[in-house]
Amino acid sequence: MKKLKTLIIVLFLTLTLYLPALPQFFDNTETDILIEEIISEMDNTELLGQVMLLGYYGLDPSEEILDWISSKKIGGVKIFGWNVSNLERLGRSISLMQKTAEETPLGIPLFIATDQEGGWVRHVKGNTSITPGNMSIGATSMPEDAYRTGKYIGQELKTIGINMNFAPTVDIYTNPDADVIGPRAFSSDPMTTATLSTSFFQGQDSTAVISTAKHFPGHGSAGGDSHGMLPVVNADLQTLWDRELLPYRFLIKRGIPAIMSGHISFPEITGNNIAASGSEYFLTKLLREEMGFEGIIITDDMVMAGADITSRGIDETCYNALIAGNDIIMISRTASTYQKIWDYLYHKVQTDKDFKNIVTKSVSRILKTKLTYLKREDSVNLYPDIEKIKNDIPSIKGSNFFLDQAFRSVSILRNNELPISIDDNSSILLAAPYRTFLNEGKKQIKNASTYYFPFIPEKESEQNFLIDFKSEAQNYDRVIFCLANDFSLEMLKTLENLEVQVTVISALSPVLIQEQQWIRSAVAVYGTGYESFLAGFSAILGNFSPTGTVPIESLQNHGHN
Repeated sequence: MKKLKTLIIVLFLTLTLYLPALPQFFDNTETDILIEEIISEMDNTELLGQVMLLGYYGLDPSEEILDWISSKKIGGVKIFGWNVSNLERLGRSISLMQKTAEETPLGIPLFIATDQEGGWVRHVKGNTSITPGNMSIGATSMPEDAYRTGKYIGQELKTIGINMNFAPTVDIYTNPDADVIGPRAFSSDPMTTATLSTSFFQGQDSTAVISTAKHFPGHGSAGGDSHGMLPVVNADLQTLWDRELLPYRFLIKRGIPAIMSGHISFPEITGNNIAASGSEYFLTKLLREEMGFEGIIITDDMVMAGADITSRGIDETCYNALIAGNDIIMISRTASTYQKIWDYLYHKVQTDKDFKNIVTKSVSRILKTKLTYLKREDSVNLYPDIEKIKNDIPSIKGSNFFLDQAFRSVSILRNNELPISIDDNSSILLAAPYRTFLNEGKKQIKNASTYYFPFIPEKESEQNFLIDFKSEAQNYDRVIFCLANDFSLEMLKTLENLEVQVTVISALSPVLIQEQQWIRSAVAVYGTGYESFLAGFSAILGNFSPTGTVPIESLQNHGHN
């Protein structure tokens, strides 16, 4: 009798998840009953597996990750930049992993997740769109731009077979030193961020890709990078509620299915330095009970330094993360780390009824999300069509939109010498840490010379670049300079006292120019694709009049001087 019952559940789950056009023949109550039936048939391995989302090394799925899918029945796989050489190969990899999952006793499909925020963060490269980024959307303040960006990113991921995206980023850029966020933020204004992130979510949701808002409760005012440390935000609860939590409150009302917990501490609120990703107060009391979030909570990568702030090891830290309220723990590497975590958590599931109940509740949310999204008539295909990957990425409509959006977002930072005047006798040097910038500049200014320098050079070569660039630049009438990070700022400063005109095209966050009052002509473009640089050169040459507004309050009164 039990075998027959199991067979019926497996058949029903398979029909629900794998038929692309399954009719909506059960309501939420029936879904909950189905989930209870499925969970009743799951052993401890199947339960624990669903709360783990793992990465792998290489361009093809490793034997280790395929074994974890097959034997541990893990719930998802994260695609990182190192997993992508070309999109067709990635599509085949996803098919192989989903097929491996399908062949397990319950055949529960995987979450296939990635970070494709647009702009600066784009883990799936190849032919995917290089968008102008979130801050460029903030510069237009147009919800339609946010919606269409989410939609076109979602369409590309859907074609590849990726069904979960860790976007939108809803961190509010209130601290200029928060350079790990920078142009990933829409704005320094909470309401603008809330409006645009909700529009982005709705656009991406229209493609059936599962959106994951991040980094809860907010990374935009943290000065450090949680990859290498635990950032501290000294804000009280009321400030947090009115500022960082406003976008989440909007998104929860609109039905955001997933939220990523961040490795940031808020000692003014909790009285300790425990990261929010491991805080029962933030995840259970605040996010679930007070804000009413019913979706799944996913940790940021648990191997990041900000996550493991105790001496107890990553295994106990992952345990604490689940106890605190996360439903899924994400771990990027390696198989030995996975096994250490698994052994610790499996022992807990076997011996601790309270912990098993916590895991079971998380699995219920996970299955509900998979049923909700993977039974949709327009669901992401578990086995992507390789020909569609070849032919549909990037889409013509998407490419045209992102070019238009790049032009709409260009913002004037310094207006004393715009548009710049260049004649046939002018000697122009283009300097940048991006070859795309130099190539686009050469198309616009035929006789210009170019100077490339690394985005982050070797420490011992930094001084050589500074000296060499200053020596080279003084031979020209004008330098058109791409400002993008701290090292490029140091390069720019070498020009301050030279008899040379300087025009800046700021890529990424424009906060770096704030103290450089000697710069007389500058525009911000926010992205690093050819579209953004074409728009920047067109603006400084006077081919159109920029209409974007810098979406950072501290900079809004510094332009047009």
